[in-house]
Amino acid sequence: MEEVDQAFIQNPENRPKLSITQAEGIPVINLSPIIHNTVQDSSAIQALVKEISSACKEWGFFQVTNHGVPPTLRLKMEEASKMFFAQSLEDKKKITTDDTGLPGYHDTEHTKNVRDWKEVFDFLSNDPTLVPLNSDEHDDQVTYWTNPSPQYPPHFKVILKEYIKEMEKLAFTLLELIALSLGVEAKRFEEFFIKDQTSFLRLNHYPPCPYPHLALGAGPHKDSGALTILAQDEVGGLEVKRKTDQQWVLVKPTPDAYIINVGDVIQVWSNDAYESVEHRAIVSTEKERFSIPFFLFPGYDAEVKPFEELINEQNPSKYRPYKWGKFLVHRKDSNIKKQDVENLQIYHYKLP
Repeated sequence: MEEVDQAFIQNPENRPKLSITQAEGIPVINLSPIIHNTVQDSSAIQALVKEISSACKEWGFFQVTNHGVPPTLRLKMEEASKMFFAQSLEDKKKITTDDTGLPGYHDTEHTKNVRDWKEVFDFLSNDPTLVPLNSDEHDDQVTYWTNPSPQYPPHFKVILKEYIKEMEKLAFTLLELIALSLGVEAKRFEEFFIKDQTSFLRLNHYPPCPYPHLALGAGPHKDSGALTILAQDEVGGLEVKRKTDQQWVLVKPTPDAYIINVGDVIQVWSNDAYESVEHRAIVSTEKERFSIPFFLFPGYDAEVKPFEELINEQNPSKYRPYKWGKFLVHRKDSNIKKQDVENLQIYHYKLP
């Protein structure tokens, strides 16, 4: 019997059940009215906005098809990811930028103080990316994060950059639909991303795990940014906490679709109209799994607070404002090593 490394063991309440509930009903939304039509059909777009609205309210997650991302590019990205992770640990560790873990390779990610059964490679949208030097709210110093230059696989950096461009394009399309679904102007979100966005692409590799009933590829968490766009392979493993009954349900992979979820930032901007939903990744004893999430993050200097047009006497602001960059740096520090305290969460900004 293989010795279980205690660092990976989840608390009993978070351990995966051996019987899996398949997620029926995570909405699959066809984006062709907005992506493929040269002449915009306003009634088709209104129907799309309505679908987005109910998906965000009921699930916090949805899948999109006909999204405009070239399938050949996605395939290239998936193949490059597999080639990268197939290297020796020694070679992968050559592109660990430092012990902070972003960007570059690392295999010590913690979710809420329990180590995840995975290895990752992170690559920034903007190179360099401007961020606060530390999480002290009274310190205005900034620093830069810069991307590593992996030598293998061939053309890796070119593929990463090309893929990120497509992710950003899709993200901005989705932000417009989400804005319209909240009843605000279509471009309302744009100002937060035009300058200095801190977004990044992550490649995940979940190796086979000898104790899938004790460990998780990624522990239960909510995404802290604005939007996440996920490509998962046919193995699957993403579980979402269903809002209606708080049960963990598996999201079945849909070929060529992307899985979208709203993060904490949209939860705050929408003043809780749309909730960021808890999710996790389970692991398998036999199969390795790959996934590629793109995390859309605002500029480091963006102030995150409920939109004024969504608050009134009946619906007062539910959050105190916070600076995105400070939150990001604080969270990043607690993701790489185990802490003695709970790491920073969105509810720490909730008004009484």
